[in-house]
This record gives sequence, C-alpha cells and structure tokens, in this order.
Amino acid sequence: MERHLFDADHDAFRETARAFCDKEILPHHESWEEAGIVPRELWTAAGTAGLLGFMVPEEYGGGGARDFRFNAVVIEEITKSRASGPGFTIHVDIVSSYLLDYASDEQKARWLPKFCSGETITAIAMTEPGAGSDLQGIETTAIRDGDDYVLNGQKTFISNGILADLVIVVAKTDPTAGYQGISLLVVERGMPGFERGRNLDKIGLKAQDTAELFFDDVRVPATNLLGEEGKGFIYLMEKLPQERLAIAVVAAAACESMIETTLRYVKDRKAFGRPIGSFQNSRFVLAELATETQIARVFVDRCIEELNAGTLTVSDAAMAKWWTTELQQKVVDRCLQLHGGYGFMTEYPIAKAYLDTRIQTIYGGTTEIMKEIIGRTMGI
Repeated sequence: MERHLFDADHDAFRETARAFCDKEILPHHESWEEAGIVPRELWTAAGTAGLLGFMVPEEYGGGGARDFRFNAVVIEEITKSRASGPGFTIHVDIVSSYLLDYASDEQKARWLPKFCSGETITAIAMTEPGAGSDLQGIETTAIRDGDDYVLNGQKTFISNGILADLVIVVAKTDPTAGYQGISLLVVERGMPGFERGRNLDKIGLKAQDTAELFFDDVRVPATNLLGEEGKGFIYLMEKLPQERLAIAVVAAAACESMIETTLRYVKDRKAFGRPIGSFQNSRFVLAELATETQIARVFVDRCIEELNAGTLTVSDAAMAKWWTTELQQKVVDRCLQLHGGYGFMTEYPIAKAYLDTRIQTIYGGTTEIMKEIIGRTMGI
C-alpha cells in the first residue's frame, strides 16, 4: 500500500539519512558493538549532516522544521540499516521536545546550538533501581539551597548515559507534595558529585551506551531548572506520547525490514530440492506477518499525523506502542524460525534483530502499563 505521509522534502531528507547510514554507520557498527559504545565523532558527523537539529529554530543553528515526519524518516532509515548503536532517538525524538517547549530563551541559547551540531549529547534520566514505570515512586531529591538545588540520588538504564553531556534529571524538589513535587533539572558534564557507573551489559543494543548515574550533593544552579518547579510530572505526561510513538515507528520499520530480509532468504534457501519459500507454511507465515505489519504501518502513520496536528492522545500513543512492539516480537520470532539453524547464528541479521527487539516492549512503558493506560481512558 502506497504511503501518503511524506512529501518531496521528506523524500530528499530520506536520501540524506540513508547516505549517512551507508557511509558513517554500516561499515563501523560491528566494531562499535564490540566496544559497547559509538564514537563522539559520529554525533558531530550527524550534526554536520543536519540529522540532529532539524526541528530546532534556525536562530539556534537548527533547520526550523518541527515536523515529526522528519523524525520518522531518520528513525526508519537507522532501523532499516540495523544500526542499534547511535542513541539519536533519545536526543532527537525525546530530549529535543523538552528543550524546545520548556527551556527559557537563555537556556535555549546556551544549549541548543551544540545540541544541533552534535557537540553536546543529551539524555533523560527517569528510571531508578526501585522505580521504573511508577514515576511518582522516584527517590532522587533536589532541595533548593540559595541559588542552587542540591541533587542526591541514583538513576539506572539511562540511554546515552556514558556519552551524555547534558542530562534532564527527574527529581523531587518537594518530597512531601507527591507528583506535584516533581521537577526537571538539567545536569551538565563536569558538575562535582555527578558520576557515571557501569556501561551496562545488555542482551541487545550492544553499541548503545546505557549507564547508571549517581548524584552526590550535586549543586545544580537554579538557572538549570527546566520549566517551572513542581511541573515535572505534568511535563513528562505531556511528552511520553511522542516518546512512545517514536518507539512504535522503530517497531513498524523493523517489522518491514525483517520481512524483507526473510523473504530474500526463503527465496534463495532450498530444502527438498526447492526454495523453502515455496512451501505453503512459509507463504502463510509471511502473508500473515505482512498483513499485520501493513495494518501497523497505517495506524502508526495516522498517529504521526495526529502528533503533528497536536491531537495525538495518550491512549492512542499507548495503543501504537504496545501493539507494534508486541508485533515486532512476533515477526522476529517467526522470521528467525524460517531461517532455521542459520537464524540462531549471530552473523545473520535476523539473530541480531532477535536480541535487539526484546527491549521494545519494556522501555517507554511496558506493554502492561500501556494496557492499563488504555483501560483507564475507557473508564474501567
């Protein structure tokens, strides 16, 4: 089915993104997986190519095109190139919207130019060892002391955690006020008391640095408060739909890519003297997966339109996130099965996809949390 989401500008931007992946990412990704991190030079190269700040106003060095269709283009091209290392989604699809919507003019002038160039790498720190989906359960505190906030606590599973120069930290500025006591503070590399722990060893996304972060009496200037004090939880709820949609865009693109890869394989691989794709079971499996992926694609594209229009609901974003990521799990499992023993070999793309896929139903809110959100909006 032909997509009607993009225009000529998006198509031209896709060529730029695809060329970047072919030149700057694909030849090196295997070595980055072994290292557990990508080089900073990749970020500055992406900034030079215009892939990091296209949504930022031109006055701050960006492209001035705040249109999530451009985000989708970058997500899709990186996903289809099987590049799970670059943490661009955190930077471009998540952190950017916080800075654009809640930062003051002074903060924008201070942070956004290097955000666009890739000189500043960003992250957002929500999850703690004892608090994941329950953001009201965080224990990190930031208590006002004169012109500073004194930040204490620990975060974990933070994507871009090792490389990040600027981290939006979710903390309680008033521990007695429940969700109304949560605020967002921007912590910068080099602030005394801000330390990074391990680059965590994961079963997938091997080239994506994921870290523990520690804050021990970190004095964060009040000028680094993002938005208003006590509004942090509201800001998170406003921005989580975009984060979840970005994950759904990854899932839909990954499904399409895995089906294409598997289709080529079953046409070439022979058993009993004929291509395994010619067996009825193979045709039926791929027909089912292609149909469900097409349905997912149509819904995700509609959600992108709704996000651009400012009408994407929390419920629809949750639907897109849980449905597409669970479908992604199904597609990779069935496609690996069609590869037979070769699917179990890590040199085959489907094996890497199998490992990288598993996190999709967990981060950004688990499938169970997504269903809870949807159920509550139905009044049950």
